[in-house]
Amino acid sequence: MLDIYAGENALKTIQEHGFKQALFTNFLGASGGPKWFTLFGLDKYLFGDFFKGRTTELNLIGSSSGAFRAACFAQNDPVTAISKLAEKYAYTTYADKPTIADISQSALNIVEHLLDKQGINGIINNEIFKAHFIVAKSKGLTSFENKIAQGSGLLASVLLNKIDRRLLGYQYDRYVYRSKSSKVKILDPYNFNTHYIDFTKENISNALLASGAIPLMMAGIKDIANSPKGTYRDGGIIDYHFDFSLAQNNEKNANQKLNRTYNNTDNKTKGLTLYPHFNAAPKAGWFDKSSSRKVLNKSYENTVLLVPSAKFIDSLPFNKIPDRNDFKNFSDDTRIKYWLTVLSETDKLAENLNELIYNQDISKIKAFIPR
Repeated sequence: MLDIYAGENALKTIQEHGFKQALFTNFLGASGGPKWFTLFGLDKYLFGDFFKGRTTELNLIGSSSGAFRAACFAQNDPVTAISKLAEKYAYTTYADKPTIADISQSALNIVEHLLDKQGINGIINNEIFKAHFIVAKSKGLTSFENKIAQGSGLLASVLLNKIDRRLLGYQYDRYVYRSKSSKVKILDPYNFNTHYIDFTKENISNALLASGAIPLMMAGIKDIANSPKGTYRDGGIIDYHFDFSLAQNNEKNANQKLNRTYNNTDNKTKGLTLYPHFNAAPKAGWFDKSSSRKVLNKSYENTVLLVPSAKFIDSLPFNKIPDRNDFKNFSDDTRIKYWLTVLSETDKLAENLNELIYNQDISKIKAFIPR
């Protein structure tokens, strides 16, 4: 039911020490909308059991739906929070032809449902589970709300990305909204300008909303508090499934230095990253979805991926995982029933993982190979 893949150093570490929560210092959550429903059972198990009682920090890094999940895991009751999020999203409905305003309002409703005063305080003050929301700040035509201008900018993004992923840096900067005490730095082989902004009560909700603001589907978020003025959009534009590694760093504004030394970094000195993901072929950015570009091996040396198997996916209704097209391809009743079934079925993945950890059956973990 569950496939587990580990990068070279992660596999060696687990073979030596076992599959233990103390080995992990980071947790990743990818973009993908309702695709994350296939990870729901794992999320409940990991933060209701596996990481329960943890006394050392765990950095929760997410873009788009992954940021929403991180916002749940950093709250005082993560299982209740992730369950609230899943239920709210599953029961979301739209008119036959929803407008950008309709979809934006729906996203705002979800954020307000998830981040009440208690939830916000829990995230900001959590010294163990430290949330990080990845957001893309748009530049040039991609910052416009006009569909023609924005569409032209996105077309340029497609072409630039096809030539060289680094060229997207002309159109987007990466912003990481995070816990004030976080020392995490992104080691990025593509050298995107990366800025770190501390959470405040004034910016956290808009930062989360921006992380899921899909271009052409939702309005960008303007002028987030405590941030440079501009338009902020879905973090998955740059970091869809991620192609970077992570480090702890105390040096202020050390981003450029870290990026320059990416290829010389000794990954064997870092903690591991746990990454529940809905497939075994992660793509770096949003514009790589249909690309043959592979993530770099080095970015995943310390990463363990938890992936629903093809057999599990075939057992789901319609033999597939949920996605945004379900809103238009199914009636509301059919879609909701389907999504709720998926949420329930994912408990089997958690049972698989728990069994592996209990028995320490490390032989079932496969080497991660980019594809």
